[in-house]
Amino acid sequence: MDKAVAATNPEIGNTIDAGGVATNYHDAGNGPPVLLIHGSGPGVSAWANWRLTIPALAPRYRVIAPDMAGFGFTERRAGFNYTMPAWIAQVVGLLDRLNIVQCDVVGNSFGGAVALALAVAHPKRVRRLVLMGSMGIAFPLPAGLDAVWGYTPSLENMRALLDIFAYDRALVTDELAKLRYQASIRPGFHESFSAMFPAPRQRWVEALASDEEAIRALPHPALIVHGREDRVIPPSNALKLFDLIKNAQLHLFGRCGHWTQIEHADRFNRLIADFFAEK
Repeated sequence: MDKAVAATNPEIGNTIDAGGVATNYHDAGNGPPVLLIHGSGPGVSAWANWRLTIPALAPRYRVIAPDMAGFGFTERRAGFNYTMPAWIAQVVGLLDRLNIVQCDVVGNSFGGAVALALAVAHPKRVRRLVLMGSMGIAFPLPAGLDAVWGYTPSLENMRALLDIFAYDRALVTDELAKLRYQASIRPGFHESFSAMFPAPRQRWVEALASDEEAIRALPHPALIVHGREDRVIPPSNALKLFDLIKNAQLHLFGRCGHWTQIEHADRFNRLIADFFAEK
């Protein structure tokens, strides 16, 4: 990575070997640790996903936000097997290297599936769990998610995707579409992205799902957050997760698509900060 580019790009943070993957991650604030796991949109990075969340939580918490393998500015190793066990090994490796024994975890969409799988496989590493617009259970592939995973780079296609993500079309500016399109065509970005979820894509929904009985057995306090107008991950997922997780709260945001953390940033940040502060 060119040092001049790294110095001027807020998406680039620190680099650490996490389970054998050279991982780009952000580490901000002091206090109890909170791990943020991003979603799987084209050109996504931890910073793009959590740019409004990190500074809001940092005054009270130590916020860790990695680029998961295959995304952002984390190493793209030839032949890497993009599977849930590999992503879990990366997360556990990151926590181990940072000497974090236990943390609160926030997972968005694909990141929610990773957060759930982490809690199932390593329950003592997770204190409280926030699942936002989350995957992690089996459900019929929506057209919106099929479009996200099937994205081919063009400014027009990126604009169409942003229209799917956001309820408030005022957020979908030409400038944002151009920025996200340019992010999606950085060297190596689309190659790894297109290799992760090739058609037929229903199988990847199921590959990211945790066993329902294992989810039922989770002891963790969980906050489930979803946008009522989400066209990428159906709100019925939130209801199913609420039914499965015994120690759960559910918050549905009206007039909200798949970008709760952006479309309702202040309310979302207060909600999760207060949830983590509960005894």
